[in-house]
Amino acid sequence: MASEEDRRAARVLADLAATEVGRAPGKEAARSPLRWLTRGRRVGREDWPDDPEPDTPWRDTRSANRPGWRERAAYLDGEEVFAADYEVCRPCGLAWVEEPYTHPDYQRCGLAAAALAALRSEYPGLEWHTLGGHFRDTEPFWSAVGAGIDGGYTKRDTCPHGTVG
Repeated sequence: MASEEDRRAARVLADLAATEVGRAPGKEAARSPLRWLTRGRRVGREDWPDDPEPDTPWRDTRSANRPGWRERAAYLDGEEVFAADYEVCRPCGLAWVEEPYTHPDYQRCGLAAAALAALRSEYPGLEWHTLGGHFRDTEPFWSAVGAGIDGGYTKRDTCPHGTVG
């Protein structure tokens, strides 16, 4: 269980969500044609280099779970305490967030709200959605973070430009 000092540190971390973000170079989309041609196999390139991890409190990297998506994550003392996958389609004016997760010791410290606000700030003018399939106990979370937000984090399938999460 996190100490009160650790929880204070998590609240400070939440305040850094918009300013202390390191981005891993490269995009999944750049490899998509090769992956399509090889049907996802790494033919002849068994040790493709991984993108280096940024050394910042907030990190934006390729999603490990959803090809073509990104992950926004927060780290406290080297431990991941928050993460969410997201995808943006500027031509359609749409964006999606999936599976936000906050370590139980750091829930209610503002990490999820700060991360989602930072993403909306980085990608202004978009409607924000999820792919759905929310558990009943997460509905209050989505209602709270979606209040007053274009799209409201309501369920919506990806657009023709996007990838299925």
